[in-house]
Amino acid sequence: MKKILFIKLYVLICGFVLIQPVNAKTPEEIGMDIALKTESLDSGFGDYVSDAKLTLINEDNEEFIRNFKMTTVEVPGDGDKRISVFSTPRDIRGTATLTFSHALEANDQWIYLPALKRTKRISAKNKTGPFVGSEFSYEDISSWEVKKYTYRFIEDSERDGHACFLVENTPNYQYSGYSRQIECVDKAIYQPRELLYFDKQGREYKKLEFFDYKQYKKQYWRPGKIVMTNLQNGRKSIMDFTNYQFTTGVASEDLTPNRLSNYSKQQ
Repeated sequence: MKKILFIKLYVLICGFVLIQPVNAKTPEEIGMDIALKTESLDSGFGDYVSDAKLTLINEDNEEFIRNFKMTTVEVPGDGDKRISVFSTPRDIRGTATLTFSHALEANDQWIYLPALKRTKRISAKNKTGPFVGSEFSYEDISSWEVKKYTYRFIEDSERDGHACFLVENTPNYQYSGYSRQIECVDKAIYQPRELLYFDKQGREYKKLEFFDYKQYKKQYWRPGKIVMTNLQNGRKSIMDFTNYQFTTGVASEDLTPNRLSNYSKQQ
């Protein structure tokens, strides 16, 4: 009898061992895999330009509209370069911002103020400040780089009918305005559908939603609209993007602080 019980127990143990995944990954490894695939699928675009309309909505539901042109240049081995030049309203016409994104080092950012005819460097500690009065911070408008975060897969989820991976992103770099993010990554296109930001105290701070994705050059997905909602004060900022153009010939060396005034004069 004891021999039979021993054999049954041995079979159960062996069976349990056999059904376990040989190379089971941790949530952190799965999260990193998702981030790396996202990066891989979006690499190689070179450069693109788009027109953008920024709508600011305050607590009283009043709207203020700003228009600008955004140019992004891919930099192999480093983060992207991005310049935004405003055309309206009149009081900020010609204002230009320039961002050099990096992985773990602080991003380099400048703003050109046409009224002063001066280019001002934005210090690392000020990256949490509002981008031209919106709910987007200067940190938010820089390009996403894999090494900026550690990742942890949470669970499968969905947003607006789209199957997603839910991933926790924790900043690795100094001076981030956030303690962590919860990102909903679309399983089909490997682009974000939603980002939930938490402040340094761990409270829900802002929510960024992505809409109307379209594919360009048979590979690169870009949203037609993104909406940033401040969950603490009720304010909202909406960016609508139109007229995406890829491979325009803009080079990395064209985007420098010294040339911001030239871009400003084109508005």
